[in-house]
Amino acid sequence: MPEYKAPQKDIHFVLNDLLDFEQHYSQLPGCEEATPDMVSAIIEEGARFAERVLAPLNQVGDQEGCRFEDGQVTTPTGFREAYQQFVEGGWPSLSHSPEWGGQGLPDSLGMVVSELTSTANWAWGMYPGLSHGAMNTLEEHGTEEQKQTYLTKLVSGEWTGTMCLTEPHCGTDLGLLRTKAEPNADGSYAISGTKIFISAGEHDMADNIVHIVLARLPDAPAGTKGISLFIVPKHLPTADGGAGERNAVNCGSIEHKMGIHGNSTCVMNFDAATGYLIGPANKGLNCMFTFMNTARLGTAMQGLAHAEWGFQNSLPYARERLQMRALTGPAAPDKAADPIIVHPEVRKMLLTQKAFAEGGRALIYYCSMLVDKVKLADGEEKANADTQLAFLTPIAKAFLTEVGFESANHALQVYGGHGYISEWGMEQNVRDCRISMLYEGTTQIQALDLLGRKVLMTQGETLKSFTKVIHKFCKAAEEDPKMRAFTGPLAKLNSEWGDLTQQIGMKAMMNKEEVGAASVDYVMYSGYVTLAYFWARSAQAAQLKLAAGEGDAAFYRSKLTTARFYFERILPRTRGLVETMLSGSDNLMELPEDNFIF
Repeated sequence: MPEYKAPQKDIHFVLNDLLDFEQHYSQLPGCEEATPDMVSAIIEEGARFAERVLAPLNQVGDQEGCRFEDGQVTTPTGFREAYQQFVEGGWPSLSHSPEWGGQGLPDSLGMVVSELTSTANWAWGMYPGLSHGAMNTLEEHGTEEQKQTYLTKLVSGEWTGTMCLTEPHCGTDLGLLRTKAEPNADGSYAISGTKIFISAGEHDMADNIVHIVLARLPDAPAGTKGISLFIVPKHLPTADGGAGERNAVNCGSIEHKMGIHGNSTCVMNFDAATGYLIGPANKGLNCMFTFMNTARLGTAMQGLAHAEWGFQNSLPYARERLQMRALTGPAAPDKAADPIIVHPEVRKMLLTQKAFAEGGRALIYYCSMLVDKVKLADGEEKANADTQLAFLTPIAKAFLTEVGFESANHALQVYGGHGYISEWGMEQNVRDCRISMLYEGTTQIQALDLLGRKVLMTQGETLKSFTKVIHKFCKAAEEDPKMRAFTGPLAKLNSEWGDLTQQIGMKAMMNKEEVGAASVDYVMYSGYVTLAYFWARSAQAAQLKLAAGEGDAAFYRSKLTTARFYFERILPRTRGLVETMLSGSDNLMELPEDNFIF
């Protein structure tokens, strides 16, 4: 049976040695209680809950799945009880405002806890995870009455939330949605339509479910300019704040799917259900982006989670599984064969998982720092953080889910034939991971968002917001001979990043298809360079600790070795991406549609 052990040592390395969260918190208003002792205690307790409560339910959820009967969903054995423990522990309220019943701790600390719960059991973690987006949307765009009625219950965890976007005829292209919102005499709206692929749309874990729904008003303009956002609760709230009369929203079915069996993926039918407008009419998509951006960083976390899970379980197997002899002679002469960890290709698979998990952790925690600044800082600091976060979010979501899936496959491969067998848990990890590249905008959609909207439409300003950070780091470290193996390649790639962007932009002025043709290669190139920056910083932090003789020397040497592996074995993938992203759109578009023959 697979196991999960919270990587507390690496979490503290990223928080303390790499990103200096103590200083970060000390400079933000409202973060005074996030002391090092408090942070450590929360991580330790979160790790205990993840390891002891959630991880043992991971395979249970996969094997049992959710049961659907007469519009009701029953979650797998233990899921409901685990959620009650989660609520009793105060975890849903951790990083939300005390004004609405929260504990007022930073969003970044909530992200650390999210990693623990998500890696231990992704399907379970989706139930409370989706509520955070609903909370952020209501806190930013809801009325005072809506916040008192719904936000307080979501913050406490008594109720959970969803987002309802996709419809049977439209996925990412929300301009095509047909769900209608008819005004009622009392100021509410009658919401009618069908939404599909709604994660946690129906379940038995909470008293009420608050659906955040996109719909059109009768006089709405066509396309995305005519979309409004609504609160549609499963149960209409009572005067005293409880869950009252059942609303006209029902689960029509749940999907039978490849993975994440423990989470209910629902078809939701709205039959003149009572809803309440959030924000201005016809500005729903703008409001929904609060939810969607939260979800995209959460999905980036999924890539990290499956890489970490796979690495943790394939490493001990590689140490124990005996197969052949090392090419240089027996490494374990007292045994019938050597453990497979002695073989270079097995080591490559293990190091690839390690590099993506630990590098991904640094990227996500850095993004969470930006979230803190956008929320709590002001002036130029807030604006710069907002620009960087807008740039890094599609990279984190697209790149980390792609390499997370690669890592999950490496973990299965390390097990060989046993990886294909359910009891080891590796094939579940692959199945659960696969959805991450699809929902919250596919890799291809994220790539278009990055290259087309975030970079080219800003004349490269968002790109510069981050390449300046890399440039300053390389300049500051260029005199350190121990860092040249990292800063030299990184500086060249950082400069090339801008040059490639300019070349694609010039080609796109002649043919807009060039953006689409280059976009996925561009987002992957961007991801490899971004992780190179965090691995260079990790190498620097490890060298400083080793020079000072502080901490666990073996841990810091492992960091340095993994950084070298990343730069020498992973980062060269950028060379092929340069060739393909500049090869033009003709090799994709010149074949007539009718000539796609088999």
